Amino acid sequence: MSLQSLHDLPAPAKLNLFLHIVGRRADGYHLLQSVFLLIDWADTLHLERRSDGLLQRHDLTTPLPADDLCLKAARALQKASGCTLGADISVAKHLPAGAGMGGGSSDAATVLLGLNRLWQLGWSRAQLLALGATLGADVPFFIGGHNAWVEGIGELLTPIALPALENACWAVVKPSASIATPEIFSSPELTRDTNAATVAGLLADIEQRRKTDKSQLGNQQTPSPFFGRNDLQPVAEALCPDVGSAGRWLDQRFGNSRMTGSGSAVFAQAGKYESGAGNSPVATGLNGQVLGDDVFQDLPNGWVGRMCRGLPHHPLVGWAD
Repeated sequence: MSLQSLHDLPAPAKLNLFLHIVGRRADGYHLLQSVFLLIDWADTLHLERRSDGLLQRHDLTTPLPADDLCLKAARALQKASGCTLGADISVAKHLPAGAGMGGGSSDAATVLLGLNRLWQLGWSRAQLLALGATLGADVPFFIGGHNAWVEGIGELLTPIALPALENACWAVVKPSASIATPEIFSSPELTRDTNAATVAGLLADIEQRRKTDKSQLGNQQTPSPFFGRNDLQPVAEALCPDVGSAGRWLDQRFGNSRMTGSGSAVFAQAGKYESGAGNSPVATGLNGQVLGDDVFQDLPNGWVGRMCRGLPHHPLVGWAD
């Protein structure tokens, strides 16, 4: 029997634990290194099959642009596969726009994974990855389904396991202001020659911080993720002072902060998740205090904050071979 609909499909966000610009290609594209970590702050999509070939998007929360990445992804898959079916795509947008957390790219990836199943195309992950790369640099990461070491212009992905960081509690703050990515990358002040890092260097840094944390604070703290830096952050703070303000807000409460991607969201490692009543995960801070979204109640008007949990893999990781 043919599937008629798929509901409550997650499209999770990501954090850039660091972001280095290590060079620039002749065509102007910047070469980067980063680690992308999936988190449980997510949009929710619902897909319903249509027999007339039409593709329509329905906004359940925040209105999206008329021709967003969800529709572009659906059209691209329809054309590439020769499928004559259509779909109603309903989007409950929970991720803030312009955050640097990959929300639009994640939505597109979930559309590709979902329609591949709904239309019963049987496409492989490799086929979906190739199609996703034509839509945006971050789309393949979300299709790949695993946390990753990222290089090139964002298209070279190496899965990487970071169990301690995946179990960490991340405080994420998005100011009301956003930044135009081209402004950051075109700035003459942008650092473009950071020395190349290695996965081995990252893992050694995390292990050293883990040992230091344990010797100083017992077992109350998960390893610090702050290997390297975000090379875009100084330029972003100059263009959007709220980025710096958000960082200081987090620094005062958790002792660390960093901007993610090229958006205006800033995050901090706030603690870790432990089993609570009924084995439900509970976020706890350095002193064992329970951390909830009430932490953000004194944010400036228009700002958004959330406690997030790192994910070991995408919730739909098994939807493609």
